[in-house]
Amino acid sequence: MNDLFADTLEGGCNCGAVRYTLSPGFRIGPYACHCTLCQTRTGSAFAEHTMVSRAALAVTGAQKCGKTANPSGAEVTLWGCNECGARVWGENASRPGFATLRCGTLDLSAEVVPVGHIWVSSKQPWIALPEGAKAMDEQPRTPEEWMRELGTAA
Repeated sequence: MNDLFADTLEGGCNCGAVRYTLSPGFRIGPYACHCTLCQTRTGSAFAEHTMVSRAALAVTGAQKCGKTANPSGAEVTLWGCNECGARVWGENASRPGFATLRCGTLDLSAEVVPVGHIWVSSKQPWIALPEGAKAMDEQPRTPEEWMRELGTAA
């Protein structure tokens, strides 16, 4: 796991109106989600996220939210910038106390390498996963499974 995920991290939206600081604490390693919802939401082949303690995430700036159901059926609240519309983070109703941060919003996003890939059952066929990469047909269902499959970075 990259030491990047042991440090205080900062990031924000495209226009800079929303900024955040992520303090050290519980973190699930960054992962690529290949579900069709992430493909539609991003207009790309996958989205890169990391799960963090909600208490460690301090967000400033005017945000708007939307709600949707993810492929597992859980309700997700998505937060993004009022100005540029970039999605920055979300909360999954089935995982209270945790937030899912969009890795591309990190100031050091180029240093983030996914530790695993989820929903590979719906990944685009032209995407080739790195040899030996952790891959799941769907997603972990319990906190214990998330930790076992994608590890933690503290």
